[in-house]
Amino acid sequence: MSLHARDLTLGYGGDPVVADLSLALPAGEITAIVGANACGKSTLLRGLARLLAPRSGAVLLDGTELAKLGTREVARRLGLLPQSPAAPEGLTVEDLVARGRYPHQSWLQQFSRDDQDHIEWALEVTDTVGLRRRALDQLSGGQRQRAWIAMALAQDTEILLLDEPTTFLDMAHQVEVLDLLADLNREQGRTVVMVLHDLNQACRYADHLVAMHRGRIHVQGPPAEVVDAEMVKAVFGLDVRIVADPEEHTPLCVPARRRRRRSEAAVGEHDPSPRTRPDQPPAPTEGPAMAAVILDRDRLRADIAAALGEAPEDVGDDDDLMDLGLDSIRLMSLVEQWRAETGSEIGFVDLAEEPTVAAWSRLFNGA
Repeated sequence: MSLHARDLTLGYGGDPVVADLSLALPAGEITAIVGANACGKSTLLRGLARLLAPRSGAVLLDGTELAKLGTREVARRLGLLPQSPAAPEGLTVEDLVARGRYPHQSWLQQFSRDDQDHIEWALEVTDTVGLRRRALDQLSGGQRQRAWIAMALAQDTEILLLDEPTTFLDMAHQVEVLDLLADLNREQGRTVVMVLHDLNQACRYADHLVAMHRGRIHVQGPPAEVVDAEMVKAVFGLDVRIVADPEEHTPLCVPARRRRRRSEAAVGEHDPSPRTRPDQPPAPTEGPAMAAVILDRDRLRADIAAALGEAPEDVGDDDDLMDLGLDSIRLMSLVEQWRAETGSEIGFVDLAEEPTVAAWSRLFNGA
C-alpha cells in the first residue's frame, strides 16, 4: 500500500506551513520525519492523515486522492496517533482502545471476537492491561500516551502515522514502543511513519529519514547516507560531531556546547578546562573519567546554568534538550563509544544524587 504527497501546500489561515511538498513514503518501511520546532513536521503528518485539507496539491493512497475516499475506508487502511490527543471525560483505557475497532464494524457486523482479540493484543504489547478499567484523566502523561498508542495498534491498519509517539514516556517505555513499531514493520510489513524529536532515535529505528526545514524537505534518504554534520547544522542550527552508535552502528549526533562557545567568544579567550561551579572542586585530570547519566533534566538545566553563570531559563527548554538527544540511552552509548576509542574506564554518576557539570562537559567535548 502506497502513500505519497504531490505538490502539497498546507496551512492554518496565514502563510503556508508546508509549501509545494512532494514525498513518496517507502511502503513496508519505517520513515522518520525530523526537524526543528515549527518546521512543519506535525502539519505534514496531519495532511497525510486527512486531518488538514490541502490548500493545493493532493495526498494519494494507492494512487487515489485521499479526499475522494470514504472515512471508514481510510480508517481501515490508515491509523493515526495525533499530537496531544483528547478524549471524553471519564473514558476508560479499554473503551479508548476499543474505539480503534470502530472502522471494522457496521450495522451488519457488530463487535466480534476478532475485535476483542485485537484489543487484548494492543493492551498487552503496550503494557496497559493493568490500566484497562482506569479513566484516562486519572493517568499519568506516559500512561495516557501508551493507551493512545494501544488504540492506534488495535485499529490494525497497514499504514501507521504517529506524531511524537515517545512523548511523555520514560526511557524504558520509549524503547519498548519504538521496538514494538520496528517489530510490526519487520514481521508484518506495516508501513510506519512517525515524527520524532530525537534525531538519534530516528537514525537508529528508521529505514528512511525525512529532514524538514521551513516547510520543505531539506534532504531525505537512509540515515547513514543523509545524516552528517552539515545536514544537522542546516536543519537544526546545531554544531555536532557524528559518531557511530556502538549498538546499531547508525549515525549518532554528539552536540557541541553552543553557550560555552558564545561565552568564550565574548571574553575573547579560550579556557580549555571544563567549567565548574564555585562550590565544586576542579574536575580531575587523572584517574577514571566520569560520565553523567541524565535522569533529571530540571536538575541538569540548573547545574549547567550555575556553571555558565546564566539563569536556568536561558539554558534551553525541554524541546531543546530533547532535540539534542540528551537522554540516558544515548549518553550510555556515547560512553561506550568513548571507552572503545580511548580505553578509559568510565564511571556513572546519577545527576539526581550528585550534579557533575564538569563530567558532563568532558563527555561532550571529548576530554
